[in-house]
Amino acid sequence: MLQTENIFIFLLILPIVSFLYSSVGHGGASGYLALMALFSFAPETMKPTALLLNLFVAGISFYYYYKGGFFNKKLFLSFAVTSIPLAFLGGTIEVDATIYKKILAVLLVFAILKMLNVFGKENETIKDLKIGQALIIGGIIGFFSGLIGIGGGIILTPIILLLHWGNMKEAAAVSALFIWVNSASGLIGQISSGVTIEIESFLLVAIALVGGVLGGYYGSKKINNQSLRYILAFVLVIACFKLIFT
Repeated sequence: MLQTENIFIFLLILPIVSFLYSSVGHGGASGYLALMALFSFAPETMKPTALLLNLFVAGISFYYYYKGGFFNKKLFLSFAVTSIPLAFLGGTIEVDATIYKKILAVLLVFAILKMLNVFGKENETIKDLKIGQALIIGGIIGFFSGLIGIGGGIILTPIILLLHWGNMKEAAAVSALFIWVNSASGLIGQISSGVTIEIESFLLVAIALVGGVLGGYYGSKKINNQSLRYILAFVLVIACFKLIFT
């Protein structure tokens, strides 16, 4: 894995990606996958490596947001109950997800426009959670999380905000743990199907954690909601480019 050309440039960019994602409660799998594709990593190593990085970075991010008092247990469980088993199922399946990626990229464009208030000013009123809708959404996101090798936070956070089920930092806290459980479930599904994790992946984890710790700290304590919205929009733009061009 680490014999890739220009690997030192990759290692310099990796903690920057983890910082940006961790600051908004994300693990960063979509960013890691984009980065690995750009540096020509072997396809069979990309998916498990991205999920492994997710486990550590999202875990750190959740710790800081939980410590800051932003975690909504009911909101998390409403998505996670269905996402965990379906993330495992998705992890056991090896398919070409090209069409899905292109559709997801289009959907993320609308989320970006919303985060930038193109569709109007963000409503600060929090609405009652609809459990049935949350269970369905969680299951769908969980399945595709395991299938593609992401944690699903990049989809869940905009949904929580668009439906007004939580504020920015609540969405970040819930998404961080959501990413963690989906990544663990998806990775277990992959391992049960014979996928192996290369030892070099743990070196990448150590490097990504540098950015993850800083991102989780500043995102939960130092960066206000306005800044977080712009950071999230930037993260979604990165994901769109990854989904379209890889």
